[in-house]
Amino acid sequence: MNKLSTFLIGALIILITGCDVQSQSQLGSILKQIPTATGNPTTTEIASGIKQALEIGTSAGADKLSAKDGFLGNAAVKILFPTEAQKVEKTLRTLGLGSLADNVVTSLNRAAEDAAKEAKPIFVSAIKQMTITDATNILLGNNNAATAYFERVTTSQLMAKFKPVVTSSLSKVGATKYWGDAAASYNKLPLITPVNTDLSAYVAQKAIQGMFVQIAQEELKIRSDLSSRSTTLLQKVFSYADRNK
Repeated sequence: MNKLSTFLIGALIILITGCDVQSQSQLGSILKQIPTATGNPTTTEIASGIKQALEIGTSAGADKLSAKDGFLGNAAVKILFPTEAQKVEKTLRTLGLGSLADNVVTSLNRAAEDAAKEAKPIFVSAIKQMTITDATNILLGNNNAATAYFERVTTSQLMAKFKPVVTSSLSKVGATKYWGDAAASYNKLPLITPVNTDLSAYVAQKAIQGMFVQIAQEELKIRSDLSSRSTTLLQKVFSYADRNK
């Protein structure tokens, strides 16, 4: 409750004690309408609070990952060689071609950072379409309930949006060339099985996974860090969740 609300409540209490019964009733009704961060939120407040929290969280997550080194500098989401191509990386480094392997890794992550810029509108749309039931289930659900919701309703849209961006970005940052050089160098070796990985699909999938990892971190922050509840509505809604878990 802010200072103004406290002052108003105090003033109304003083007025009520000096008024007749009818006036006291009218002032009492006004008093009940003064918003506070305590008490149980309405279903509308829960929906609004969850949407506000998710707008903050998804925006912060997308901004972090779309920045330079958002993927490359974050060990939790950094994109490495595809599993089936890790033998390529190992061989290149053994042959003294470590810089070529490093170029591949850097370019993969730069492409993911470019793709992350496309995520915000998709998340905003998913938030707007969220029902009161969705919001309540998220609020009172597990610590990753919001992340699970986004995985369910946005993954296919994110893939459709990310893959062409990744394809373009891979060419722009030189990943296609670096990967082609790396694969060609490896595939020339005797007695090996050639590697042909669809880089665009791989990077898009890893970028989406990284996005959900980041959103999960943002969700946990607002659930567990009181200082992240930056508005009266968020305080009221998540305090209610704390009391009901």
